[in-house]
Amino acid sequence: ASGALTDIMQGLPYYCPQEPHGGEEDYIWSPDGKKVLYVTKAKVGTQYVVSTNTDIYQYDIATKTTTNLTEGMMGYDTNPSFSKEGVLAWLSMKEDGNEADKNDLYILHNGQKINLTADWDNTVFSYLWSDDGKKIYFIAATNGTQQLFEIEPFAKNPTVKQLTKGIFDINNIIGQSGDLLVVTRNDMNRAPEIYTVNLKGRKAPLEVKQLSHINDYLYKNIAKCPVKERTIKTTDGKDMLAWVIYPPDFNPKKKYPTLLYCQGGPQSALTQFYSFRWNLQLMASQGYIVIAPNRRGMPGHGVEWNAQISGDWGGQVMKDYLAAIDDIAKEPYVDSNRLGAVGASYGGYSVYNLAGIHNKRFKTFIAHCGVFNTKSMFGTTEETFFNNHEFAGPYWEKNNALAQKAYTEFNPIEKVAAWDTPILIIHGGKDYRVPEEQGFQAFTAAQLRGIKSKLLYFPDENHWVLQPQNALLWQRTFFDWLKETLQ
Repeated sequence: ASGALTDIMQGLPYYCPQEPHGGEEDYIWSPDGKKVLYVTKAKVGTQYVVSTNTDIYQYDIATKTTTNLTEGMMGYDTNPSFSKEGVLAWLSMKEDGNEADKNDLYILHNGQKINLTADWDNTVFSYLWSDDGKKIYFIAATNGTQQLFEIEPFAKNPTVKQLTKGIFDINNIIGQSGDLLVVTRNDMNRAPEIYTVNLKGRKAPLEVKQLSHINDYLYKNIAKCPVKERTIKTTDGKDMLAWVIYPPDFNPKKKYPTLLYCQGGPQSALTQFYSFRWNLQLMASQGYIVIAPNRRGMPGHGVEWNAQISGDWGGQVMKDYLAAIDDIAKEPYVDSNRLGAVGASYGGYSVYNLAGIHNKRFKTFIAHCGVFNTKSMFGTTEETFFNNHEFAGPYWEKNNALAQKAYTEFNPIEKVAAWDTPILIIHGGKDYRVPEEQGFQAFTAAQLRGIKSKLLYFPDENHWVLQPQNALLWQRTFFDWLKETLQ
């Protein structure tokens, strides 16, 4: 090697890593050092903004030629990784424009593209080749948790096998050390720590053993909140899983104010996540019961359940939410006169929408970075492909009945005349996913309607509140509002 730099994408008006979210997972060297693989979306202009069709390209160092390895595969192709023997694996979605399509695990073997999870009714989050190259370990949501799975890609009939099970999340696969797989694990009561999974176990679930104890000293002085699984019958007769988080010293003979937690995404999994902002344990520790339903649109309950939300943001999902709060409100320990709904992003959309249809169920609302006006959202977000898919098309397609529903019946701004409940609105000035004008519109509407309302605005925050002092203000304002309107 001469040491000279070579631009392997010279003259191409594309990006690698993918802007704005791509990282080192977008490019790799082949094990023999003779090739470089990279991920890019080979489109420009308006084609770029409505597409998710990334491909994996292979650059040959010797010949200086580039080959598209995933040509004809129309959705996201991401996360290329080689086994020790040089077999390529990657994650792939089928549908162009759909960021939440089923994510399948592929390999390229003997010149053939093989979908290892084609018959598996779930979606893959992340994966890692085993050290010997005979297995692939991966993480996926299942029944309200994130667990570890494996598949043997070269078996006669490759079959997905679940390795771990419990009320916890496996978040990341760090690596393998002999018979141990090193992962991070958390649950709603404990922040992530490093664990090992014993691969020598003959039967699943395998032993998951804590390796790091960074936060133990903190938890000695923090009471845990009981987390229970609850099954709710939806209006269309389906069983819906919900997590219920109770105050630390829960007494069933008392009555508690209760919060409906509305998840964002809208296709983000609602598992045993641990968040430093939307911390359900912290909410429960303030004396609230929290119900967090795995409503339509969430992975971990089959591909059909996951896909049902697209084009139906304000339809069955809202019925799922109301079914959840109505179900738990029947419990003698729930004060049905002190119910609230809170959420961010799509969860904020849900709050805005519920504010117009809840029929006096709730006494307060909190919406963070929520979609308030689907029509203006279409033209202002940085993810045009997202709205184009989720709303079934642009608002100017008047003959597109499904799209028109998204901009009328399922548009929260159209329900403002029915708003009658206090609402706290939070938004960031650097939120390009759901721009700040969405929050401003909602706050203006609430104020002009004479509804008790408050706006918490962070000019230097994006879709998330990341700066420590801002996060403290967020939490303080959140709980002060609940105390003022729900206690």
